[in-house]
Amino acid sequence: MSDRTTHFGFRTVDETEKAGLVHGVFSSVASRYDVMNDLMSAGVHRLWKDAMMDWLAPRPGQRLLDVAGGTGDIAFRFLKRAKGSKAVVLDMTESMLVAGRQRADAADMAERLDWVVGDAMALPLPSSSFDVYTISFGIRNVTRVQDALNEAYRVLRPGGRLMVLEFSQLPNPAMQKAYDLYSFNVIPPMGKLVTGDRDSYQYLVESIRKFPDQETFAGMIRKAGFDLVNYRNLSMGIAALHSGWKV
Repeated sequence: MSDRTTHFGFRTVDETEKAGLVHGVFSSVASRYDVMNDLMSAGVHRLWKDAMMDWLAPRPGQRLLDVAGGTGDIAFRFLKRAKGSKAVVLDMTESMLVAGRQRADAADMAERLDWVVGDAMALPLPSSSFDVYTISFGIRNVTRVQDALNEAYRVLRPGGRLMVLEFSQLPNPAMQKAYDLYSFNVIPPMGKLVTGDRDSYQYLVESIRKFPDQETFAGMIRKAGFDLVNYRNLSMGIAALHSGWKV
C-alpha cells in the first residue's frame, strides 16, 4: 500500500490499485466497447470525434500519438484526413488493442499504424517525437491526470498540439440533473444487457462525475507547460474538447 489515494468512480482506493481496476473494466468490455458507445450516446460520440478532427485539422506527414486509443477510432479518422501521416495507438489494455486490430480499417492502414501497450503516466516513447497527442474519453481513467499531461508535453515536438476529448460538466444545474438521471438509471443496465457487465458501466458513469470541470482541467493543461489553451463544449457541455500547444 502507498500513502496516496485516488478515486475509482465513487470509491476511494489506493493509487497502486487503480490501474489494475481500470484494466479490469476495459478488459471486460473490449469486445463490445464500440457497440456500447453507439448505444449510450445514440451515435453522437461519432459527431464529437469528427468535431475533434475538424478543430485539429490534421496535416500531411504528421505523426500522431493517440493515448488510451483503444480500438483506433481517433487514429483511423486522423490517418484518413492526413496523407502520408502515421499514428501510434497506445493503450494499457491489450484486449482493446486486439479489438482495434480486428477492425477492417486496421488492415487498410497497417503500414501507417502501430499498436503499443503502455501507461499514459510513463509513456514508453522518446521525447519530442510526435506532432499531435490525442486522448479521447480516456484521461479520466488515469490514476494521476497531471502526470499524463506532463508526459504529453514531453513526447510532443515544439509546435506540437495536445487535444483531449472527454465527458465534462453541463453549466445548467437542471440539465445536469436530467443527464445524471439518464446516466445512472439507463447506462449501467444497458451495459449489463449488451456486455454482461453492469459494474464496469457503473464505474464509467461515476468517473465522469469525478472529472474536473472545463476551467479546472484547462488549468491543469497550462500547468503541464502548454500555451494557447482553449476548450469548446460539445452538446452543451456533456463533452468538451480541450486544446493546447507546446510552443
